Amino acid sequence: MARIIPIEGDRRAAVNAAINVLSKARPVAIPTETVYGLAADATDPAAIASIYETKGRPRFNPLICHMADLEMAERYAIFDPISRRLAEHFWPGPLTLVLPLRPDSAIHPLATAGLDTVGIRVPKGFAGELIRAFGRPLAAPSANASGKISPTTAHHVEADLGTRIDLVIDGGPCPVGVESTIVKVEDDRIRLLRPGGVPAEAIEGATGLPVERPKAAGTAAIEAPGMLASHYAPNTHVRLDATSVIPGEALIRFGSQPVDGMAQAAAVFDLSASENLAEAAANLFGLLKEADQTGAAGIAVTPIPDHGLGEAINDRLKRAAAPGTYRGSW
Repeated sequence: MARIIPIEGDRRAAVNAAINVLSKARPVAIPTETVYGLAADATDPAAIASIYETKGRPRFNPLICHMADLEMAERYAIFDPISRRLAEHFWPGPLTLVLPLRPDSAIHPLATAGLDTVGIRVPKGFAGELIRAFGRPLAAPSANASGKISPTTAHHVEADLGTRIDLVIDGGPCPVGVESTIVKVEDDRIRLLRPGGVPAEAIEGATGLPVERPKAAGTAAIEAPGMLASHYAPNTHVRLDATSVIPGEALIRFGSQPVDGMAQAAAVFDLSASENLAEAAANLFGLLKEADQTGAAGIAVTPIPDHGLGEAINDRLKRAAAPGTYRGSW
């Protein structure tokens, strides 16, 4: 089983332990503000291959490369003025920019799935400290088996990948709880490739430009992580926009209002009793895992507003429910 080292108590020891594993071209599970990431040296093909092998991830699905700061990012990618403004406004934080690679970029093509662009993010907290100490960017998709629910605690990582990796750094629960927002700037247009921890409205506010929403899940070419139609999936099926509960289903509700049939639910979970979208995002993946572990016949999820962080929550739920999604009451 993986060794788990908490950050609290001896932060430097956690950094050193992670660097020791990274230097052997092995992945390390690390906490970020979004979800736990499975991190490895983005410049080393053997290290990147170990990420794909550990996750069982298809190699056409590119990886986000995490940097210590904007200065490091500029050594690997080319920034247009709008992308630079976004980086200066939101980094460190849960925003990924898809940018052209520099001709001399040391990021290995395995990390970009052969694309001439790269997704780059500067994370907060421990992850940024580790990258700065390691001195090279870290490719770091979510630390879970490919297509499954993303982990927001060290325990989630251990339960899913504990027999496949050497080390998990425990930084406690992730405060954001959903992956980063991914955008790509093209000719003064901002395209949203994946909603996430930075609401599209905040990006529009920072730039004065509209954010163009993505096509329906699974219909666009893969330009960034999280664009597969089916993703973030529990073992049982997920039913969205539920207004009632079928006997034997687990219920995940937004708000504290009663739901028809909830007395017959296998279990009831509240994303946010006060209808706080930030709280709901932080709880989403953890509650999907808990609901799945009840052995319920299915998971019914009540409607969630589609503004702010609700856009990211609904995006993850739609991908968790695909294929064969049933929307509405049965």
